[in-house]
Amino acid sequence: MQPETPIQATPAAAAKKPVIRVRGLTKSFGDHQVLRGIDLDILPGETVVIMGGSGSGKSTLLRCMIGSIQPDGGSIFMFDQDITEMTEEQFDETRKRFGILFQSGALFNSMSVGDNVALPLRRHTSLDEEIIQLQVKIKLEMVGLRDFADLSPTMLSGGMKKRVALARAIALDPKIIFYDEPSAGLDPITSGVIDKLMRDLSRNLGVASVVVTHEMDSAFAVADRMAMLNEGQIIKVGTAAEFRETDDPLIRQFVTGAPDGPIPLRRSKTDYIQDILGLEEES
Repeated sequence: MQPETPIQATPAAAAKKPVIRVRGLTKSFGDHQVLRGIDLDILPGETVVIMGGSGSGKSTLLRCMIGSIQPDGGSIFMFDQDITEMTEEQFDETRKRFGILFQSGALFNSMSVGDNVALPLRRHTSLDEEIIQLQVKIKLEMVGLRDFADLSPTMLSGGMKKRVALARAIALDPKIIFYDEPSAGLDPITSGVIDKLMRDLSRNLGVASVVVTHEMDSAFAVADRMAMLNEGQIIKVGTAAEFRETDDPLIRQFVTGAPDGPIPLRRSKTDYIQDILGLEEES
């Protein structure tokens, strides 16, 4: 299947300058090529959902964009600067301009909820503690947890931990937020709360959101645009409506969760019987 040109934006957003431009991105681990020339734009104030089956490359793409791994080729322009060419010290300055909501929340149990949210402010700003405490209250109020500042994260439910982690992710008023499986492990109601918070941040603060998920209900709830990966390539970018209405059998299988279709259950490339009998494949 030939990938589509994956950098088209919705008409309303097309005039905006991208905050992220990914071009020709490649990444391999050993002999396994995970990303095969990814092109993608993320525009100010929009939510782009990146999805695909296990092993499609979506998590690797996210890790490249947040700078936790270095791609083998291509470029990632963030705020008009290629982060793949930056030193670690230079990228530290760029990191202050985006937030990350990790799948696990990644809160520090040795700190209170309030101290977790205050951590980026204490580490990356010279604000007085009085101002920091005010900001903590504001951020926790935005996620509905202002009264929980003095508690330990161990006393919170999984959904509440995610909301605290989101408050920490927006502590420095970022222009971009990356979400790694934000609905993973959450019940439907809590997942809906997280989805609403994500939408509100994008609409009220103009934050660009990059969401990696395989949860289709959440994806359709938050996405302005969707990008689907398969075998390390973007095969479609479009609106939620375009994904719902697509006739492409591979995309329809993924969106509907059908067990049968172009995406196989078995991923082994060798013959099963020959493998069991210890025989070599004939060339």
